[in-house]
Amino acid sequence: MPDTSPALSLPYLLPSQAQKHVTHNEALARLDALVQLAVESRTETAPPAAPATGARYLVAEGATGAWAGQALAIAVWTGGLWEFTAPLPGWVAYVRDEALQAVFTGADWADVVPDLKNLDGLGVNAVYDPVNRISVSSEATLLSHAGAGHQLKINKATTPDTASVLFQSNWSGRAEFGLTGGDNFAVKVSPDGSAWTQALSFAAGTGITSARGLRSGTLDIARDTVGSIPTPAAGGLVFLTVIDATFPQSEHSGIYAYDAGQSLKLTQLCAGSKMQNLNDVAMTGTTAINGNTGVSVQADTLRIENRGGTLWTYSYTFLC
Repeated sequence: MPDTSPALSLPYLLPSQAQKHVTHNEALARLDALVQLAVESRTETAPPAAPATGARYLVAEGATGAWAGQALAIAVWTGGLWEFTAPLPGWVAYVRDEALQAVFTGADWADVVPDLKNLDGLGVNAVYDPVNRISVSSEATLLSHAGAGHQLKINKATTPDTASVLFQSNWSGRAEFGLTGGDNFAVKVSPDGSAWTQALSFAAGTGITSARGLRSGTLDIARDTVGSIPTPAAGGLVFLTVIDATFPQSEHSGIYAYDAGQSLKLTQLCAGSKMQNLNDVAMTGTTAINGNTGVSVQADTLRIENRGGTLWTYSYTFLC
């Protein structure tokens, strides 16, 4: 039978041993030094000048003086001398001057850092669940930069999926914005969390804005060419103008009432001298008078014919 225990090297009492109290007290002293291990530091290379009795240190590499040759050992000041214990892999110590735990790896005292990769979830003052893997309960949540800008990224797998921010009242949805079922950016509202109305959207490919009762955008049309704009409703108002700094916009601007439903009709409410209302005529590119802008209405479509500039950009706004 060995004379000491395998882990803490506690001395065993032997049969017919004299002065057993000495061996017993030595074992208690080692227990007092190693159990609930809390050390003052792990960076000192020289023993402190006036340590308190029972003070413990993790001896740093390159130690000198009474600590020479004891790198990584646990040094305990007994009141008259330093006693050293070689740690075993897996021993953990609280380091007071760093306010953290260190674990002995067999080669060094390393920080005890929890593995934060591939966690099942995270709850901050709250409980997470299989759907809400991160749950936070607080008055506010701050996401700040680390020296420059900061991005919050919400990624979805495919176009029909959803990547959005949902606002709730008593756990019932009231407003949502993001990519909801498509790649156009949309804003939706709801009175009860069940019935939703799309109030605003921006087309991913063109940036065209569509709102409840409103749609606006621009369209480039080459000379003697007809451009088409789908109408957001069967009937309403449309505001048109040409964007060209070298040409008077007022002459190619106008306001029209349109019916693109069963009875095609385009009514000119106010227009410049170069705006030509062709009502429901199917324009070919040279239908309007040379120098004019021709406007007509077809089923679900407003048509614009450029007979003025080489390439003009027309701005439009629908109210319906």
